[in-house]
Amino acid sequence: MINNYLFDIKNFYEQTIQAYIEGLYKNPFQCVMLILDIAIVIFLAVKILKIVKDSRAWQLLKGIVFLIIAAGVSSLLGLRILSYILNSVMTYGALVIIVIFQPELRRALEQLGTNKLTKFLGIDKDIVAKTKEDIYKIVIASLELAKTKTGALIVIERDIQIKDIIATGVAINSEVSPQLLVNVFVPNTPLHDGAVVISNNKIAAAACMLPLAGDSDIAKELGTRHRAAIGISKESDAIAIVVSEETGKISVAKDGILIADVNEEALKKILINNIITKRFPEKNNVKKKTKDGTQ
Repeated sequence: MINNYLFDIKNFYEQTIQAYIEGLYKNPFQCVMLILDIAIVIFLAVKILKIVKDSRAWQLLKGIVFLIIAAGVSSLLGLRILSYILNSVMTYGALVIIVIFQPELRRALEQLGTNKLTKFLGIDKDIVAKTKEDIYKIVIASLELAKTKTGALIVIERDIQIKDIIATGVAINSEVSPQLLVNVFVPNTPLHDGAVVISNNKIAAAACMLPLAGDSDIAKELGTRHRAAIGISKESDAIAIVVSEETGKISVAKDGILIADVNEEALKKILINNIITKRFPEKNNVKKKTKDGTQ
């Protein structure tokens, strides 16, 4: 079987790689196609490896590689019995793999006919729609925290990156989730102190340390969370949401100003206006034109 593989590799080289090289002399444009071809293959290989690495197929893949190497070595050393057994296992191994991983293969094929294919290729949904979904999730989490008077501080990065702030916390790198946001701020848990930072539509980190605003910038009755929210909003264009553990009231800090005691609708409007409308005016104008029926 190893000889068959070697023969196939030789044919592949002669019919594909060598043909590409010979074609370059006749048509230099083939060089572009060759680069594109290789780039697509590498991209797909990396994507597949990432998916496989997070599944039970990773161990099987390592086993297959081991069998191929063992079969090649046994053939070179003239270990005929071992080589025969390994080649036989590999011959019927493809059928075994199909049976074992039938659910995974079926799911992968189903994705070809759905919008999940764009996610596989790294093309996420429209950034405005995704950001709006995340805002609603943040609002839901803020309201849940306010009901139980659980102190919280959520910072949403905008155009100015705050990687130095993210580095002070514990990396999470998770999709925005109301449940996760609520759980992070549960009292007496490892991550409840500090701020959660949301960056690039991800919960980047928790337990982050923020710069505090000076005494002159904030009323004395407000605590450290509010002072930190104003501080980060002054040093960057980030927006900070604060839930008071004393009153359960929600406040928003932006541009160094604290907007105190906002309700659900006000919170949504502030976040949508500052995170979507002002940052993606072109996309919002296109949507408005489409709704109005104009071009």
